[in-house]
Amino acid sequence: MSRSVSLEKGKNNMIGISIGGGSPFCPVLYVVQVFHRTPAYDDGNLTPGDELVMVDGVSLKGYTRKETAQLIQSKKGVITIAFNRIEPPKGKNYDIAMKKVKHRLVERLKDRTADTLGISRAVLVNDKLLKKVEYLEKNAEVYRGITERAKEFLQGTKALAQSHREFGQVFSEIGVYETQTSASVAFTNFGNAHKAMADEGAKLIKSVGPMLRDLGTFLEKVSCHCFVVFLCVLCFHVICT
Repeated sequence: MSRSVSLEKGKNNMIGISIGGGSPFCPVLYVVQVFHRTPAYDDGNLTPGDELVMVDGVSLKGYTRKETAQLIQSKKGVITIAFNRIEPPKGKNYDIAMKKVKHRLVERLKDRTADTLGISRAVLVNDKLLKKVEYLEKNAEVYRGITERAKEFLQGTKALAQSHREFGQVFSEIGVYETQTSASVAFTNFGNAHKAMADEGAKLIKSVGPMLRDLGTFLEKVSCHCFVVFLCVLCFHVICT
């Protein structure tokens, strides 16, 4: 829906919005944030996600974010901004809590990455994208749970292996000092069996431990960031056109 608003600039020659998107990566420019106690905030027309179309009759098509900011700053007094708003489908409520969730998703990305791909606008105005991200986050939580349980299992395996090793040492020593040959052999074999079980536990920890560390690193450092970027790249042509 096309709209326009006239704003009288403040003392610092600002209207009070931050801008995202723009040439060459995103074909639209949009409002990322409206700052408190500014002309734009007091007016109440511009909201996060609004697409900026024109400034005082000058089309913003092909403009970069920086060029748009410079154009706005070059104007004095009252300026008129034409913008488009993507209205939510009927029956869906864009409440404050939901917007906060969306902002948190955007804030996880580096500013340059989010702005370049137009991700801020994508998340703010696209509920399907948000639901997909939430679905992927739930999957990540499941994998984190599996990883934690596996770590607990390995800790138990380590403790058990240590017990087997100690038992092996004790029974081997008994076998050395046992005077009866058959009893000595039995204790020695029993000690060796415990040592073998301890060795198997150590092998398991050595092979699985690095896998769990790598998976934990992936989940904590990469998953949410890459999933959101990946989704937004897939939806890029739909969202930013």
